[in-house]
Amino acid sequence: MGSRSRLLPPQMNPDPTELQAIQQTLGHEFRDPGLLQLALTHPSASGNQSKPSDDNQRMEFLGDAILQAVISEALYRLHPGKDEGHLTKARAGLVNGVALAAKAAALGLEQHLVLGRGQRTEFERGRDSALEDALEAIVAALYLDGGLDAAGQFVNRIFADELADPDRVPSIDNPKGELQEQLQGGNGGSPTYELLGSSGPAHAREFEVAVHHAGRELGRGSGASKKEAESRAAAAALAKLRDA
Repeated sequence: MGSRSRLLPPQMNPDPTELQAIQQTLGHEFRDPGLLQLALTHPSASGNQSKPSDDNQRMEFLGDAILQAVISEALYRLHPGKDEGHLTKARAGLVNGVALAAKAAALGLEQHLVLGRGQRTEFERGRDSALEDALEAIVAALYLDGGLDAAGQFVNRIFADELADPDRVPSIDNPKGELQEQLQGGNGGSPTYELLGSSGPAHAREFEVAVHHAGRELGRGSGASKKEAESRAAAAALAKLRDA
């Protein structure tokens, strides 16, 4: 399936060297570099009078569906002895916001994102969500430019370790409960959650929360509600504790 993206305004025209670098990271040379640039365009860069096609949010919608399909197929193919419940749990752990934001950060996507002028502070508050959206948009861009093969190769490569051993994928059924159980098991008391701030218009607020325990910060998360932000902060803390 192919598609041509809209022409970008002159101020958003990508630096050829920078685009070449990110294409090397992704392992795909785009026939239409505009698709890649659009996938990297944060909503803050498109302005107040923007159209839905001016930033990466529509691509994020498409990329989410493709990511789910590719992960599902890989788990099904690689683990014939696992039942539906096990595969569903593993997929949920792979495509949740914390996991996707971590993958995007590891790929260095943040340094390539196009932000609105003076929007760095707002971006930092919603960093995890922005990175998650960018990764999903990248998957969509790969699909639109090179088909399912291009998107699938990328997804299978960056999740190779987790797909090979889904038992290592953290559970996200109840990250707050799981974190509390783990910390209390060490007789250290319950974690506490701190609202760090919120941003965005009233109809699309973004909240950022940090989770603390024993005087130190274990993780941060952002979301469209305080509950979602707390859940993502707990998931980030669990991932940090497992890697320690």
